[in-house]
Amino acid sequence: MRKEAKMFQAETKELLNLMIHSIYTNREIFLRELISNASDAIDKIKFEALTNSEILGEDKDFKITLSVNKDKKEITITDNGIGMTYDEVAENIGTIAKSGSKAFKEKLENTSKDDIDIIGQFGVGFYSGFMVADKMTLITKSPKSDMGVKWTSTGDGSYEIEEFEKKERGTSITLTIKDGEEFMTFLEDWKIRDLVKKYSDYVRYPIIFNDETINSTKPIWKTDKSQLKDENYNEFYKSTFHDWEDPMFHFHLKVQGSIEYTALLYIPKKAPMDFYSKDYKKGLQLYTKNVFIMDKCDELIPEYFSFVKGLVDCDDLSLNISREILQQNSELTAISKNLEKKIISELEYILKNDREKYIEFWEAFGRNIKFGIHDMFGMNKDKLQNLLIFRNSLDDKYVTLKEYVERMGEEKKEILYVVGEDLATVKSLPKMEALKEKGIEVLILTDKIDEFALKTMNEFEGKTFKSISDSDFKLEENKEKEEEIKKLSEDNKSMLDKIKESLTGKIVDVELSNNLGSGASALLAKGEISLEMEKVLSQIPGNENIKAEKILALNPEHPLFAKLQECKDTPKFDDLLDILYTEALMLEGFQIENPVEFIKKLNNLLK
Repeated sequence: MRKEAKMFQAETKELLNLMIHSIYTNREIFLRELISNASDAIDKIKFEALTNSEILGEDKDFKITLSVNKDKKEITITDNGIGMTYDEVAENIGTIAKSGSKAFKEKLENTSKDDIDIIGQFGVGFYSGFMVADKMTLITKSPKSDMGVKWTSTGDGSYEIEEFEKKERGTSITLTIKDGEEFMTFLEDWKIRDLVKKYSDYVRYPIIFNDETINSTKPIWKTDKSQLKDENYNEFYKSTFHDWEDPMFHFHLKVQGSIEYTALLYIPKKAPMDFYSKDYKKGLQLYTKNVFIMDKCDELIPEYFSFVKGLVDCDDLSLNISREILQQNSELTAISKNLEKKIISELEYILKNDREKYIEFWEAFGRNIKFGIHDMFGMNKDKLQNLLIFRNSLDDKYVTLKEYVERMGEEKKEILYVVGEDLATVKSLPKMEALKEKGIEVLILTDKIDEFALKTMNEFEGKTFKSISDSDFKLEENKEKEEEIKKLSEDNKSMLDKIKESLTGKIVDVELSNNLGSGASALLAKGEISLEMEKVLSQIPGNENIKAEKILALNPEHPLFAKLQECKDTPKFDDLLDILYTEALMLEGFQIENPVEFIKKLNNLLK
């Protein structure tokens, strides 16, 4: 019987040493890799049996068996798959031993530990055992050979290989676990079960441990949709993604074509507690051939769909040991684009067919959609704009942009909107009351991101967006009124100049307006920065000096304007002006500098 001791090539020895001592962040994946190898071995003999049924003999009950011997510090993984001959072991027992690739070694050296997240599927699976073991023993027998083979190595760059008598087909790999608390935990029953549940729960063959099958074998996403109920999807969601509530929606996709994959996506009812924190990590679980690869593959989902949970299982991924290479994977990019289209189409369908359900979704995650439109200079606006809904001023109900445009008529060119802290405040604005009386619909924006999103879009179906707080907005086209206002402005030029001088640094101009409804005064904005944008930007460190160009508008038909004229040359003028300006600030939701002083002036004028 043959027996020999061999040495790895010098660079292969270096590479093995590098992997054993450097790649520690994910050492628990060793079991996933050895179980995956066992599953592959069973697949191979099943394939050969298609043309040679006798190759199976009496051993047709395919399984993978795990056992632990704490006294000897050993874990053994056994399968009844294809096994290997002596020559096959000598030639193929690990990609490292076969290739001796210097380029591969350099790739490992130049990759940080944090980047090395995936191993077995990526070229070094068998030898991942050395991350937890100081000795590995492989015993195998092929149905094509009368003899078994034993391979032993301590990971020092050498190995022994010998023939011996063995009856049963298949392979067993025994790992002698390293000393140390962090390694000894792998000998605990609960840890074995945990690792199988996490990484190998859906391997297609039973995994037996302590005479018990501990894996599920058939993943829900590979089950025909006709055999599943909402309860099945919901239970899987809650157990997998640790949510107490059922999801809002689920999408089950099976895609065939150049890239084939299965996806199961969920939209939760509520955002998690850390959703808007920097600690939140988006991404979908990634599987290949039912084997868990990574928990948060963020390349699969765009930022504006970061609330989506779920998984993707693709058999055809060309994955490598480095996550950086994974990120550049063209298959992942293609899957991501396809998933994005699917999510958008599903949401559009719900919006059209179940408005109440969509509103529930929108109130939970609409901000993400609006952020997606604003981000990247509007690159995604065309994809997402049909998902937008806003409350409208006529009946307070949500309306899509398309619905608004259809109602406004072709003759009108502007989609009107108003920005405010909340619905009640916005609706009480004098200008809004006047618009409602005229039956003019206005979109109500109460989220900080709203106006930024609309300004990024610029237009929708040829209609531009117009804030009713813009200086050039007109409540109505009335040439007679405009001429009257123009004359009043000329007649009161000296007073208007005095107001402008008095409010230097606070406003850029003052004007008379017939577009204020029943209000005495209002603030208008001109330029790119609106009043609401100023408020939002001021909360960001470094942006405190970004200001809107404010115009103080006065209603000449309001009694306070007449009072202002009367006291032009008296001490009361400045107090009354300050009150009108402060009221305008308050109406727009700005903080006033000195509330006590404002109240004092107001009381004095009421005497």
